[in-house]
Formats: sequence, C-alpha cells, structure tokens
Amino acid sequence: MEKCDQNIEVLLAFGGNLPSAVGTPDATIGAAVLALASEGVELIQFSALYHSPAVTLDENTHAPAYTNAVGLFSTKLTPDELLEVTQGIERKFGRAAGARWSARTLDIDLLAYGGAVLPNRGIWLELEASDDPAAILPEPVVPHPRLHKRGFVLKPLADIAPDWRHPVLGSTAVAMLKQAESQGLCEGIEKLAYQPGGQAK
Repeated sequence: MEKCDQNIEVLLAFGGNLPSAVGTPDATIGAAVLALASEGVELIQFSALYHSPAVTLDENTHAPAYTNAVGLFSTKLTPDELLEVTQGIERKFGRAAGARWSARTLDIDLLAYGGAVLPNRGIWLELEASDDPAAILPEPVVPHPRLHKRGFVLKPLADIAPDWRHPVLGSTAVAMLKQAESQGLCEGIEKLAYQPGGQAK
C-alpha cells in the first residue's frame, strides 16, 4: 500500500499481564498510548480497561489476568509502517520473544485500518477459518482475523465504536459482542473504572 496523504482511522487493541519498566500493565498501556503519539499515531478515543482471564496453551490456571483495552487512532502511516511502530513499542516496554500465548508485558494488535481488507479477502478468509487460533502472517492482516471471536477485544471495542462495522463480515461491534456473549466467549471479563487515555481533546 502506498504512503497515505491523509489521515486514516485505525483501531488498536492493547493487552498485557506482566509488569514493565514503567509499572503495572495498566501503566504500560497508558505509556504505550503516549509513545504512539510521538510516532504519528494520534489518539481519538480510548476504552475503559478490562481484566480478562489468561488463556494459555498449557491451560495454566495460575497465569496472571490480562489487562485489555481498545483505542481509536488517526495516522498517516501505512499498515506496514504502523506494524513496525507497534512492534517497536512492544519491545520498548519489554516484550520479548517467547512461547505463543505466553505471559507478556505488552501486546498491541492492529484490529482495523480504515475499511481495508489485507493482504486480500481470500487470504483473510483462509486465516479466519484456520484451526490454528494463533495463525498470523508477518505482514499486516486487517481486520484482525480473530477480533470477532475475542470477548476481551469486543467489549472495549463496543465501548468506543459500537456501530463500527466489520469490513468482511458486515456485523457491527455490538452485534459481534452479543454473539460472542451467547457463545460464552466473554466469561470472566470485568470492566475496570480506570481509563488511561480517555477521549482526546
């Protein structure tokens, strides 16, 4: 995708369940939002924080709960540039390579980039249908192929963009959340009072 000459609205999901150099996962997420602003990714609106049970491949019931949130941002970065920025911020706050679904200080996922479907609709549909729940490509994939199956993403997303419509599935954030709730995908997810970003002025 060519470099943007206008601002694009993007949705980013944040998560973490280990402390970083700046403190708790709550504090890390707040610091990550500030770091994004310095890279040309400006906050428009930020959800409340949520706690969600950790899901691990080894079914470890003692893993610390995750803090999750979703933010709406504006940027002129291309999807590739944005992915590079988010991965750099993850590393800045202590994200290290480890086992899939392992505990981490910070995770930033690109949920949506305007109304784009990347790399293309056919590959997106293959990833969405994959039996591998962590299947992903090194290049940007939007919308995120698992967002409609993750209660810890849909709850904060519905906070700030209830009418956002999935560019492939056509469902709104609220409709996808209701479906996820009916499938038991939102159990144990609790909304917190603290909100690190708030609505941008």
